[in-house]
Order: sequence, then C-alpha cells, then structure tokens
Amino acid sequence: MKFSFNQEQQHIAHIADAFLSSVSNSESIREAMVTETGIDGVLWQQITQKMGWHLTHIPEQFNGLGLGYVELCILLERMGANLVCAPFYSTVVLGINSLLIAGTKTQKKQWLPLIAEGQKRLALAYSSQGRVWGVESVTAQYQQQDNSFVINADYRYVIDGHTADAFVVAARDVSSGNIALFLLSAETVGVTRYWTPSMDQTRKLATVKLENVCVAKDSIMLDTCGDSLIPLDNILALACIALAAEQMGVAEKSLSLTLDYMAERKQFGRVIGSFQALKHKAADMLSKVEAARSAVYYAACVADEFMAGNDMGAELLEAASIAKAYCCEAAYFNTGSALQMHGGFGFTWECDVQLYFKRAKAAQVSLGDSAWHKDRIANAILGTVGLDVVAG
Repeated sequence: MKFSFNQEQQHIAHIADAFLSSVSNSESIREAMVTETGIDGVLWQQITQKMGWHLTHIPEQFNGLGLGYVELCILLERMGANLVCAPFYSTVVLGINSLLIAGTKTQKKQWLPLIAEGQKRLALAYSSQGRVWGVESVTAQYQQQDNSFVINADYRYVIDGHTADAFVVAARDVSSGNIALFLLSAETVGVTRYWTPSMDQTRKLATVKLENVCVAKDSIMLDTCGDSLIPLDNILALACIALAAEQMGVAEKSLSLTLDYMAERKQFGRVIGSFQALKHKAADMLSKVEAARSAVYYAACVADEFMAGNDMGAELLEAASIAKAYCCEAAYFNTGSALQMHGGFGFTWECDVQLYFKRAKAAQVSLGDSAWHKDRIANAILGTVGLDVVAG
C-alpha cells in the first residue's frame, strides 16, 4: 500500500506546525501545566474560534468540516510534538467519537453543534480499575426505575474530567451485566469530580463519582438499554489510534530536540554529535519514528473505512492495537534515549525533554500498555478472540 498526503493534508500539516510552534511553546506549556485545570485557555479559544480544528471530523450536517481520521491524526501528531495543554483529546477524540458511534439522532443534533461552537467540552468515563483498560474495566452499575435510570459509579483516570461540561459514562445493568452508555451533564445531582495529580502534568486526570444519579431515558445512547460493549470497544480503538498519533509526535520531537542538543553540546573538544555511538542511537530513534508513522496512518485509514461503514473497517481493533503498542514503545524509547543523550541536564526541571518523557510514560499505560495490546493481537491470530467490529 502506497500512502502519501494529498495537497490539502500537506497544507493542514504545514499550518499546524506554524501555528503550534508559536503558541504552544515551553513557556506557555509550563504556565498551563502547574494550574489545576491544566488548560491553556487562550490556546483552546484559538483552536476553536480561529483554527476550527475541533470541527475536523464532525459531519457537515452538524456544522463540522466533514474530514476524516487521517486529517485528525495529522493534527494530533503536531499536538503531541508540542504538548498542547487543551481539552482536544478528551472532547474531540473521546467525546465526539462517542457521539458519532453511539449517540442517538437527538443527542447528535443537540450536542455536536454545541461542541462545534466551542460551547461544550465532553469527557469519557468508563474505567473503575487500575491496570485494566478494556471494556472489562467497567464495573459501574445502573438499574432502570420506570422511565429513568439510576447510576452508581466511581470512575478513575478520566481525562479532563474535572473541567468537562458533560460526560459519556459506561455502566453495567445490575441484572444482566450488559454495558450501556449514558450522556449526562456534569451538573447532574449526585455527580462529584475532582482533579487527581499524576505524572504527566500536561494532561490532567480526574476521579468522577456518581452516587444514585438519576437520569432520564433519553440520556441513554443507542436508543436502547442493550449491550453496547461493541460500540465502547470501537470508541476505545479510535482513541488508541489518536493517542498513537500523539505519541508519534512525541517520539519525533524528542529526536529533534536531541539532534539540536548534539549539534551544540561540546565534550573533549568536539560536539557530541560527532561521536559514532550517539549517531547510532539517533539512527535508532529515527527508525522508531518512521515505523510509528506507518502504523499510525494505516490505522487512521482503517478508521476512515470504519466510519464510512466499509468492509475494511473490520480491521479497526487490530490496527488500533498495532498502532498503540508500537507508538507508545517508540515514544518511550525515544524520550528515554533523549534523556540519556542530554546527560545530567536531561533530568532537570529546566530541560523540556523530561516533559516529553512524562507524557510518553503516562500514555504508555493509558488505554492498555504494549503487552496488553500484543496479547490481544496474538489471541486474535490464534483464534481465541475475535477482532471483528460492527461498522457504523
């Protein structure tokens, strides 16, 4: 398969590079990450009001641009390279994808235009356990009472959950164990959330608790209380591809920072970039980036096929696991190598490399680490677990 960006995609990449290099720099990142919200409000306003990137894959009928997942991954790659402190991943990837895949017609018509206008931010809450990231981590429960539902949950690791305006939450039926998705306002009675400090200060996590939260019947997604395990699996697969794109950007930026440092740092009377051992390490980093790029954009093409309801979309979970497993390993390898090649300076607060290392480590375990995804792929190859999905 031969893949290259078309002229429009090249233009998107060029504009993103130019814009983010000027507005998401070391100074602005450090200012935003020490706040509890972790959001650069000025940058988020520019993204939504000036650049319109949050509209990328919202269908045109809901005031979006109607582009695809390839274009979205182009932006996410650049955002990873610039450690963007904005609720783009939580709202545009997790929130919008949840609506596109599992939202009812009424929910899409109500919420997508609000997101398009930059008025609302969404977050996805589904996991209640540590070290478990698939649908099996859903332990929250709900039960139907007349024309409403009562949900009890304790969600962990909710990205931007303490600042979101609304949540898509997953819970199991008390009697059947089936998973359903609900869309509810953050102001709903019984919902409490608070910031949970974590390693990566550039992306904030939260704990969200629902105590006897009563929601109306129209809050449930998919028009039914049936098992939405497959839609949740698909939402998480699309999130894995997006996270992989970010991590590819992290890996590439780590290499770029290292090459700049190698060209100026002198030891034993010569720049360290002239030492063969460091050249070999840099070459290894470059090979990681190029392989990661292939995995990401193949998976993005599969995601586009899935969203279009085409046969190739059946490969979504497999392509997502390949991209997530490889790209997070690549980012961790490259940021770790960058720290080593920066010497003692790389570990200090003043050096930006440590920020990329923390993002790489946090993303490595988010949505399942490489070992989890490799096991998933192996099980599928051996025939013990199917990776087919329902497109649309």
